[in-house]
Amino acid sequence: MPRYKSSKILNNNSEFYKFLRDKRGIKNLRHYNTPIIHNPSTADRVMTSTVSHVWKYGDRYYKLAAQYYGTAKYWWVIAWWNGRPTEALVQNGTVLQIPTNLEDALTILGTY
Repeated sequence: MPRYKSSKILNNNSEFYKFLRDKRGIKNLRHYNTPIIHNPSTADRVMTSTVSHVWKYGDRYYKLAAQYYGTAKYWWVIAWWNGRPTEALVQNGTVLQIPTNLEDALTILGTY
């Protein structure tokens, strides 16, 4: 379930990036189309099974993702689901909702 699985790939050989291609010794740069991620609606939130987690000192999104999803690379799902893109916006005692079914969450967010 890579994040960019359904994104278009552009092989960029534009003159603008010539210096970078020369530096790297490659003919093209691969650019991925930026995915459009949707905010979960109220109905989506009600229909999706979540676990409540009270944020405490030492918590990190990547640690929670590893705990609940088995891999740290989906930390951004927890951040986006809760509307807090960085850990600096989460205070101790804040209750986060963590979707328990990763595939459902990715589908709702529009990345799967």
